[in-house]
Amino acid sequence: SCASQRSIHHATRGRLIPAPEGGYTTVNPETGTTSQGETIEEAVANLREATAPYLEGFPLPSITGQSFITTFGVSVNA
Repeated sequence: SCASQRSIHHATRGRLIPAPEGGYTTVNPETGTTSQGETIEEAVANLREATAPYLEGFPLPSITGQSFITTFGVSVNA
């Protein structure tokens, strides 16, 4: 008999950062995977492609409830 693989859908997040040279850098905070693209759509598609192999080896727990991403500043002594 042939074992079949089932597909699991993961809802995860991406952070889009405008790149100084144009386009966008993308980061998935749950996995640490990064990618880039010239447009938002391309950047997200590339991040999806980069994140999928990671999730195959290291599945994430289910995300429940609504989460929030924020920015904050930190002062350090240089």
